[in-house]
Order: sequence, then C-alpha cells, then structure tokens
Amino acid sequence: MQQQGGFDVVIVGAGAGGIAVASSLLKRSSRLSVAIVDPSQVHYYQPGWTMVGAGLFSAQTTAKTMASLIPPGVQWIQCAATHFEPEHSRVVLDNGRRLSYSQLVVAPGLKLDWDAIEGLPQALGEHGVTSNYRFDLAPYTWRLVSQTRGGKAIFTQPPMPIKCAGAPQKALYLSANYWERQGCLRDMDIEFCNAGAVLFGVEHYVPALMRYVERYNATLSFQHNLKKVDGPSRTAWFEKTDTSGNVTVEERQFDFLHVCPPQKAPDFIRESPLADDAGWVDVDQNTLNHRGFDNVWALGDVINAPNAKTAAAARAQAPVVAQNLLHNLSHTTDILHYNGYGSCPLTVERGKILLAEFGYGGKLLPSFPRWLIDGAKPSRLAWILKEKLLPPIYWQAMLKGREWMISNDTMESTKDAA
Repeated sequence: MQQQGGFDVVIVGAGAGGIAVASSLLKRSSRLSVAIVDPSQVHYYQPGWTMVGAGLFSAQTTAKTMASLIPPGVQWIQCAATHFEPEHSRVVLDNGRRLSYSQLVVAPGLKLDWDAIEGLPQALGEHGVTSNYRFDLAPYTWRLVSQTRGGKAIFTQPPMPIKCAGAPQKALYLSANYWERQGCLRDMDIEFCNAGAVLFGVEHYVPALMRYVERYNATLSFQHNLKKVDGPSRTAWFEKTDTSGNVTVEERQFDFLHVCPPQKAPDFIRESPLADDAGWVDVDQNTLNHRGFDNVWALGDVINAPNAKTAAAARAQAPVVAQNLLHNLSHTTDILHYNGYGSCPLTVERGKILLAEFGYGGKLLPSFPRWLIDGAKPSRLAWILKEKLLPPIYWQAMLKGREWMISNDTMESTKDAA
C-alpha cells in the first residue's frame, strides 16, 4: 500500500462530532495540521428530520454541502476509512493509502441497520411505510400524516442503543397532534411498539409524557420488537417477550407504519482493534480517550459511553476531546471531563416541547433556570429553542468551534498534577 505523510490530527467522520472537534481544535491551536476523512458530499442536520416529518421544516433546510462546512485550514480527504492500525498510528483508506497521525479522533456515527428487519428495505417509501431516520423519507412521513384521516397507525422503537432515543415517540406525538387538530383523532388507532420496557429512560420525564400518551389515546406495547414487514399487504410482525423471557410472534395490520431501524456501530469500527465486545469504540466515559491507545479519541454516536446519542451530546463532547487531545500534545495543562450531558427536545405537540436534559445515571442537567424552562413541563419557549435557535446554533456555532450552550455543568476542568 502507498504511504502518505502524517498529520498532527486525523479525524475519521465529518458529521456533527467530527467537524465540531476539528473547529474546536483549531480555535485553540491554529498551527495544527488536521485532516478529516469522509467521502460524503452532503452534511445533514438530522435533528431537523422530526420537524420535516411533521410538515414544519423543508428537507432542503437540513442539508448543506460538505465542502461549505469543512473548517478552513483542514484538509478534507474524500475517502472512506476501512481499517485502523493504532499500534502504528495509521488509518487505512479505501483507495489503499495509509494516513499516519500523532492523534486520531474517531467520529463516524453509527449504522442504521434497515436490513435487520425482513422486508423493510423493500417496503420503505410506499404502502404507508416510512421513517424520519432518512432524509428522503421524512417528507413521505408528512405526506402520509397529512393525508391520513383514519385507520391503524403504528410507531416502532428497536432495542437500545439508538440515536435520539426520543425520536420514535416524537413522530407519534406530532402525528397524533395533527390528527387531533384535524378532528380525526377519534378515527385513529395509534400504537407505540417499543422493544424496551419503559417509555423513556429518565423517569423524571415520564409522567408528563404519559399525559400525552393518554391524550392521544395511544396504546403502549412494550417488549414488542419489529422483525418483519410486508408492504403490499400492510402487515408487520413483532417478537413479543413476556416477563418470563418467552418470545411469541404477533401480527399487526396497519395503514401507517413509522419505523425506527435497529442501529449499531459501522462495520469497519466493529471489526477494528478500537472496538469493545459490543462493537462500539471503547473510551473512558469522562475523558473520551480510548482505553487501549493513548493517542486515540472518540465522540458522538460511535462510542460506548452510557450517554444519550444526540447532537447535543456531541456538542458537549467536542470541546472535551479538543482540550484533552491538546493536553496529550503538551499544548495545555487543563483536562476536561464529560459528564454525559445529552438533550432530547420531546415534541409533544405543535408549539410545545418537553426539554429533557440529563447526564450519566439520569442526573438532571438543565441548561436554564426552572422558572424559564421547566424540563418536566411542556414549554412554548423550549419549542422556540428547537424551531428557531438550535438550527443556527448547530450550523453557525457548533460546527464553527463557537462553544455556545456548553456550561461548566457540562464539563469539569482539572489541572494536570505535573
């Protein structure tokens, strides 16, 4: 294989985490040589797809060219990484080249495993089968919602971990609210089929969410994991696990089916020496440093830290990786600790959001005083934050190294004992 000259930092992945950490690094030390490895030509603001599926955003506003977002001074290598050689500090690309590095940042996101559900890839985009987890399908979600006036609507959630664990029920709430406002909710039979055992992983927010489940007369079917879809017959099959661990298969007919696909780390991560036994990049949950290789860092959806996989988590992680990586290069004496912060703006109805903010162990980590936004109550102000403020914060702050909405509660700073 051909050898290429090295970089101070190589970043694998130009999603939210990869670009944010590149910008944060260069804000702190402009002399670094930094390369981003990613073949994608388009970058997506994925948190906006829930709003596209509700007819509130256009899909086009959630996409920008990758070339317009790569930070100045960063070399964009438009290839895919295929292998890691961490013992030699090298990344192997799909064109056979090797990149050497002093420090490596791994941020490729995760893999949406559509093929894990039999028949789903063939059914998506027609026969009432859709998903807000794909850019091209979110507009179809809105088309279906806006045209539906009655029938069986099923929303699914696969086993954890998934990105934005609240997104499957966000689709339910916004769809049901639209049907309510159109006066046809009474003609809808809504069911939430969740492979897990709880509505939301942080108990503090469940009572408020349950009030909306009851308001929309939705049936909660826990321990129901979607395994097969037949689009033309509009039939779905679920594996139901009872309290004794026994598994049976249940069949459902549907008019509308919103699917959240199973998710896992990308193949080249799972097969690499960077992965833990479950296939995720193995990091220290506080420093985001790899447990086995001192010059490897990771952030975003691909890591095995027990935090929510959200864009807000990546926004909080990027400064931690940037600062600690520079400490590893002896550019600073400060070390930052990530406390698991994540945010899930739960769109419970048009115009109101339950702003869930929490860290490791479900600890509540609100960004605002309770009198301004109470995370346990639906809020108009939280809706304005989601609709009007978070998109520009993403494009103009997070991806440009401006660390807005990153507080001392999100990161803890310590000095090197040396």
